[in-house]
Amino acid sequence: MMTRRAVLKSGGCALAAMASVPRFLVRAAHAAGARDKVLVAVFQRGAVDGLSMVPPHADPAYAGGRPSIGLQPPRRGDGERALDLDGFFAFHPALAPLWPLWTSGALAVVHACGSPDTTRSHFDAQDYMESGTPGIKSTPDGWLSRAAGGLPPPGSPFRAVALGPSLPRSLRGSAGALAMQSIDRFDVRSAGGTPTAHAGFESLYAEGVRDLLHGTGRETFEAVRMLQSARAARIAPANGAQYPRGRLGDALRQIAQLIRAKVGLEIAFADMEGWDTHVGQGAEQGQLATRLREFAGALAAFARDLGDRMADVVLLTMSEFGRTVAENGNRGTDHGRATAMLVLGGGVRGGKVYGSWPGLALEQLFEGRDLAVTTDFRALFDEVARRHLGILASAGIFPGWTPARTPLGLFG
Repeated sequence: MMTRRAVLKSGGCALAAMASVPRFLVRAAHAAGARDKVLVAVFQRGAVDGLSMVPPHADPAYAGGRPSIGLQPPRRGDGERALDLDGFFAFHPALAPLWPLWTSGALAVVHACGSPDTTRSHFDAQDYMESGTPGIKSTPDGWLSRAAGGLPPPGSPFRAVALGPSLPRSLRGSAGALAMQSIDRFDVRSAGGTPTAHAGFESLYAEGVRDLLHGTGRETFEAVRMLQSARAARIAPANGAQYPRGRLGDALRQIAQLIRAKVGLEIAFADMEGWDTHVGQGAEQGQLATRLREFAGALAAFARDLGDRMADVVLLTMSEFGRTVAENGNRGTDHGRATAMLVLGGGVRGGKVYGSWPGLALEQLFEGRDLAVTTDFRALFDEVARRHLGILASAGIFPGWTPARTPLGLFG
């Protein structure tokens, strides 16, 4: 027996429960593409080391605590070293694919960014960041779902989509969202992958599993047919874009296909794991460098693929917290506080590192060990949602939080 819970956790497709039957699915084909702005959120799960991703090479305390994993300062003409951004910060050399986006002003960095909650638990920190309510576990929905709820009524079932095996915490809520692993296999599958499941929505509906999607079966067929008619899966990467193999590259390639297919996408989500570098982190080369190379390659390919369409797209990266300033005995780093987040795309005033730098001297560290948080992640997420998607402040994306009077100024 396939239960509703099994479907929502399965690897094929998940449709978030709606407050009412989503009749908009029937008229989706007529209204899709009416709004052009798209926000893509990318979660680096496991806590990326922002001090290696975007090292503050000119901070006099940077190298002291990292004898084996600290990056060498940039040197002109040496492609093996970090890439200088502004005389103080640099890119890890594995982020070289992002360098043209930085120099063209399409990519910005927000450093020393994180949560005001001090937990060092991956599970709790990710939950707080996705719910948008640090320290509060009872929040029923996610910040991206609330952002979707602040937009005009949807014209497409593909307004909010996650590329992955299940619906992320950030998109759960009454606004409605889809999760799929593959747009060319858009169906529902059981946890066991039974032959019946591979037949998709209509066979399930025919078997009488009417409560599977809370009475939305026929409307969901329309969503399936809409995606099939758009032939999104057949859209090849443009402009010579080459996505790296791996989960993030696959996800961003398919998000680009949905954008170019004009199916009404407004909010997309993808994630990448493997950032918990307790052991053997490496410096210019090594474990972290390998992950960063795949990460940068995926983002750069996405921007290249979309080309001029990036004027209407913003990609935002996030991670639950950063890593300790000093390396540990295993030549890795432990759970820390602040990290670096990236903002790429339309309207972004790039080529700049935003946020107040707290410093790495011992007396400037949080609890004597971590980069201190000077930019609340909600300030960053809220500014992107309001300035890019046009969501009003009154929408209440982050309940109980009041924005600072002075924004980061990411958008012109």
